[in-house]
Amino acid sequence: MRITSTSCICPVLVCLCFVQRCYGAAHHGSIKATRNQTKHIEGETEVHHRPKRGWVWNQFFVLEEHMGPDPQYVGKLHSNSDKGDGSVKYILTGEGAGTIFIIDDTTGDIHSTKSLDREQKTHYVLHAQAIDRRTNKPLEPESEFIIKVQDINDNAPKFTDGPYIVTVPEMSEMGTSVLQVTATDADDPTYGNSARVVYSILQGQPYFSVDPKTGIIRTALHNMDREAREHYSVVIQAKDMAGQVGGLSGSTTVNITLTDVNDNPPRFPQKHYQLYVPESAQVGSAVGKIKANDADTGSNADMKYTIINGDGSGVFSISTDKETREGILSLKKPLNYEKKKSYTLNIEGANTHLDFRFSHLGPFKDVTMLKIIVGDVDEPPLFTMPSYVMEVYENAKIGTAVGTVTAQDPDMANSLVRYLIDHNTEEDRYFTIDASTGTIKTAKIFDREETPWYNITVTASEIDNPGLVSHVPVGVRILDINDNPPELAREYDVVVCENAKPGQVIQTITATDKDNSANGARFHFFLDEGRSLNPNFTLRDNEDNTASILTRRKKYSRITQDIYYLPVLISDGGVPSLSSSSTLTIKVCACERDGQVRSCHAEAFLSSAGLSTGALIAILLCVLILLAIVVLFITLRRNKKEPLIISEEDVRENVVTYDDEGGGEEDTEAFDITALRNPSAAEELKYRRDVHPEVKPMPRHHTSTSLDSIDVQEFIKQRLAEADLDPSVPPYDSLQTYAYEGHRSEAGSISSLDSATTHSDQDYNYLEDWGPEFKKLAELYGEIESERTT
Repeated sequence: MRITSTSCICPVLVCLCFVQRCYGAAHHGSIKATRNQTKHIEGETEVHHRPKRGWVWNQFFVLEEHMGPDPQYVGKLHSNSDKGDGSVKYILTGEGAGTIFIIDDTTGDIHSTKSLDREQKTHYVLHAQAIDRRTNKPLEPESEFIIKVQDINDNAPKFTDGPYIVTVPEMSEMGTSVLQVTATDADDPTYGNSARVVYSILQGQPYFSVDPKTGIIRTALHNMDREAREHYSVVIQAKDMAGQVGGLSGSTTVNITLTDVNDNPPRFPQKHYQLYVPESAQVGSAVGKIKANDADTGSNADMKYTIINGDGSGVFSISTDKETREGILSLKKPLNYEKKKSYTLNIEGANTHLDFRFSHLGPFKDVTMLKIIVGDVDEPPLFTMPSYVMEVYENAKIGTAVGTVTAQDPDMANSLVRYLIDHNTEEDRYFTIDASTGTIKTAKIFDREETPWYNITVTASEIDNPGLVSHVPVGVRILDINDNPPELAREYDVVVCENAKPGQVIQTITATDKDNSANGARFHFFLDEGRSLNPNFTLRDNEDNTASILTRRKKYSRITQDIYYLPVLISDGGVPSLSSSSTLTIKVCACERDGQVRSCHAEAFLSSAGLSTGALIAILLCVLILLAIVVLFITLRRNKKEPLIISEEDVRENVVTYDDEGGGEEDTEAFDITALRNPSAAEELKYRRDVHPEVKPMPRHHTSTSLDSIDVQEFIKQRLAEADLDPSVPPYDSLQTYAYEGHRSEAGSISSLDSATTHSDQDYNYLEDWGPEFKKLAELYGEIESERTT
């Protein structure tokens, strides 16, 4: 089978196609289909033939970007079995078959129906087959072939990373590399010059150049100065076809900035400056600014200002503001117009970061002269001292002079000064000041132990100009006098053991004094001499501001006396000497042999009785339980009540029982008991008030006479008759009980009913003679007699 192709449409392409075909036939290994064996479809007999070439073709080529109106002819397929009678049918399958590539099934001609782009797909793999049109049986085995898309120059070079921004130091040498740019071409680099790119500069000359092959941009001039021009815009072009006419091109922009180097020294705009500073300027404040210009930027323009000489170098100082690069002139000492009216300073400004490559452009510093004029200002009064410390004794009388402050007007006018104390705090009200002389006096009596120091502020102002004010702090120290007696340093719990020996130290005491050491550093201890010699304890002054309490005897007993009181006198060494008395309480306790306290007071008695704390708690709980039971029983008895009538239907006579107890002998309000004890004291018959009696009562004189003449039996019978005849009594029987003790005895009653209102004539003074056992009883009766007398 033969294949013919007409893809070579120009002389050059014809030669290339010819070479390509020869090279493909000889070296590419043309796609061949050889019939090494044939299999009969209808029979099972397999006949082997000698291998014979059936059809051969090489690769097909098709030009990309075909824009013609007709389909582009690619090539032709032909089988040896094709006799030209149309019995052979050609079939094309694979990539793009039927869509991009079509075949004439009779002639075998292949056409491309679409414009192809090699940059999207470089080749297509297809399969060809020849079959018998009548039987549809293959005449040749299916074979594979390739259609390659042939490149044309349809893509311009592109800078994928542009535009570019790059920097290069100023004053660089000529030929200094700045940047390398690269352009890419999508065309086939293996075919022709379509992808061969060369570089050229369109804009940026004569400052920069570009290498045509590598695309490296370099500086083209010496000593390019940033201060003259800082930014450059360079346009670079890339052209394919090795730069020949008809090649495609692309361009990009490279923005180049010159970076600064320290190649410019600082310079003051003027060689002489003048500055006015008032004498009232505060020390440490900024009084002026000065600046040297530097054409460089960043750290290359940093500089430092110094005062190199001048008569004002000790009065003024200069510092550098890193943000503004200005020299800040400050005042070190106060100015006085009356003493000096002007100063001269020589100020130097120098770069701090030097580049020795450009030292020949130096020196990188500059000097200027500054003259400072001091201005006269009306100043406030000036105190002779920055602060004052004065002293005054405590308890000094009100109006005592403490000290004097002095201030003067520093101006030539020398105005008079007025003094005043600032009453901003409570302490300022404790002193007064003479407005003319400045003498400070006390306004209260001070106590050093309460406040040892006072701080006040004195103000001085000119009489002619009160707005000019100055202040000075004054400290007043309160001096001490001996006005506080010494006293014990603390409360002491002194314990003496029952088994203590004579001369044993049981406590060491110390003293304290509110006065300072000059009036109380030495203390003296001794027992109160106003009393008799203490037989139990003694005191020893240790002469180191302490004293020891010692026992004078042995065998102390808690049962006999468990607490002793020891008065101690303490005096100080001040002038005059002051003393005070304090009483030590000494407890007697049971101790171990080593002196350790075992128990004191009540604990010792409990231990001697043999009762432990647990046993006492148990006894106490039992007593509380018994008291609770008794209280509960009494409460239940009082709350128990029985009804007067058992049933509402029971109308029988009943004896009504009341469980209410009387008030006893002290209850004299419920009834008159004298009527029962003595019939002669009975009153007239009293009837009920709720009903009107029908029987007239007996005359009073008759009743009284009868009671005087009858005995108790007749009296009871009379009362019974009156009760029977009285219609106002209840309809049932009632029981009336009368008690009679007889006539009053001449010996008097021993009852205690009237004992609270009667007074005894007994004299109990004889109890005092019965001895100490009856002393307490005599005191009690003596108090009773005294109260009665009162």
